[in-house]
Amino acid sequence: MLNPQWLRTFTTLAELGSFTRTAERLQLTQAAVSQHLRHLENELGLLAIRRPRQLELTPAGNALLAYCAELDLADKRLRLRLSGADAESGEISLISPGSIGLALFPMLLALQQAHPGWVVRHRFAPDPEVLAAVLQNQYELGLVTLKPDDARLSASHFTEEPLELVAPAAHAEIHEWADLERLGFIDHPDGQAMASRLLSRRFPGSPGIHTLRRQGFSNQIGLILEPVARGLGFTVIPRYARSAFPRQDDIAVVECGPPVVDTLWLIHRSEWPVSNCAARAIDHLRERFAKPDAAR
Repeated sequence: MLNPQWLRTFTTLAELGSFTRTAERLQLTQAAVSQHLRHLENELGLLAIRRPRQLELTPAGNALLAYCAELDLADKRLRLRLSGADAESGEISLISPGSIGLALFPMLLALQQAHPGWVVRHRFAPDPEVLAAVLQNQYELGLVTLKPDDARLSASHFTEEPLELVAPAAHAEIHEWADLERLGFIDHPDGQAMASRLLSRRFPGSPGIHTLRRQGFSNQIGLILEPVARGLGFTVIPRYARSAFPRQDDIAVVECGPPVVDTLWLIHRSEWPVSNCAARAIDHLRERFAKPDAAR
């Protein structure tokens, strides 16, 4: 790597065109200025032609001058980023469960439209993958349903998300277990666990979700409600996944009494602060999710 002091001497010499004035500005001797230039030329070849009262850069000298300008810009960008002053450019990387992700992603895109210097990178993943990705610095931010107790992670309350029993709009009258038996269950990766938690409160003493006929299965969060909308069965799903479904008129949320609610925790590495643009994005998202219409 080229010595930064030599490069500083060279750029000053190229600007002033004089060994004497360069030495005065940098508080060096003229011999030191000549020595710095000689060191660079030993590495890179002839950089400047000394003429009476004039210094002319060679093509190699002009290339080195352009390189020094790039280094200066890179240094300024780094200092801005580390100081947190560069809030108008950067990446917002977030990994989250699918349901909340369906609500988050359009909000993140709106933020990117408002801040063209931002880049959004989002991934859907279950809790274990979210934790691993944040710990390995693959994503700066994550959302999980269980608060981690790892000292390397900072966790704060983000929002709450109730579970919902969703049935076809034409079969929304569900009053007893037999009504569910007639419909059948549309399953998904978390379907059995979610349905057990919710239905045990709505129908205490029932034989359990495992006794119901399984009418379908999907591991794509955005498609789980498609068979429900077509009248093929019911499911239990988080509210944000239900609210993101485009054909709301074809489905109905069935009242189940006391809500079963999951808390969503925002996590990031605790050893260092989040980037400036990520902090601004978090504030905006918290404000959006605090509004009643965040998930309808």
